[in-house]
Amino acid sequence: MKPILFVILVLAGAVAHAAQPPSALVDADWLNEHLNQDQLVVLDVRSGIDNGGDRSSFQQAHIPGSRYSSYTGDGWRENRDGVQGVLPPVASLERLVGSLGIGNDDTVVIVPAGTGATDFGSAARVYWTFRVLGHDRVAVLNGGFAGWRAAGFQVASGEGADYELAKFSGRLQPELIATLAEVEQARESQAQLVDARPADYFRGETQSPAAKAPGTIPGARNLPHHQFVGQRDEVFYLDAERVTGQVNAAKLDPAARTISFCNTGHWAATDWFVLSELAGFQEVALYDGSMSEWSQDSSRPIQVARKGLGKLLDLFD
Repeated sequence: MKPILFVILVLAGAVAHAAQPPSALVDADWLNEHLNQDQLVVLDVRSGIDNGGDRSSFQQAHIPGSRYSSYTGDGWRENRDGVQGVLPPVASLERLVGSLGIGNDDTVVIVPAGTGATDFGSAARVYWTFRVLGHDRVAVLNGGFAGWRAAGFQVASGEGADYELAKFSGRLQPELIATLAEVEQARESQAQLVDARPADYFRGETQSPAAKAPGTIPGARNLPHHQFVGQRDEVFYLDAERVTGQVNAAKLDPAARTISFCNTGHWAATDWFVLSELAGFQEVALYDGSMSEWSQDSSRPIQVARKGLGKLLDLFD
């Protein structure tokens, strides 16, 4: 397969609409320039992931005018039927988004902590959730709050911006969600399965507590999420310049239906974000059940690396 040259949208520049981000990924300069625009909501989702903080951290320092919602504690994900981290029902998410004063006409810039690659996945997962709800006016602040501070922009303290509850109506976009049945069918079709976990998980050398067995879904290709995020001056940024090289190395077809997964659909959100929103893949879905769901039934095949040979073998069939 020939290498594919992807067009990465610039992170900052001219905008077609007063509050429309130029890309799914914006930088601190762009946000600072547009910070006080009407209908621009800055949503801080810091959590304990990668020691990113919590509500107390937000109260101590945050981007002026921003609002806080804990990624891990406010209902962006839930455990259901023994599967960890799946998407809550649309009605629950509508209430959550509305409780943050976000309406359908608002543009949302999601702010992670900027303290690690897994932390970036928090923002990517919330971004994906907005897109699943049919809300496309959304972006991620590259570098998160740590990057904002490193850029020298003003910070505020206290509870954050005052706002009123809003009415938010979601329009489910099922094509962005991969079900268990679709993943099973993907193994027999031309769809691409992309495992976003580090290589030791992919090979089955490390097992997540969320999964009942080590290894990966047979036929999956490994595209570790952390390879897209790099550290600069103690801040973690998604490195858009790495996207083309990493994706080409995985020999993925941008025209094929692609499904990302990991242990609980968190790391997989970064791969979904990169492939769908930056690399221009035509059809990308996230399997939020991931290995937490796939490994529940021992009749489903799992591949692990054969020690010493580097090959994969089926564990269950």
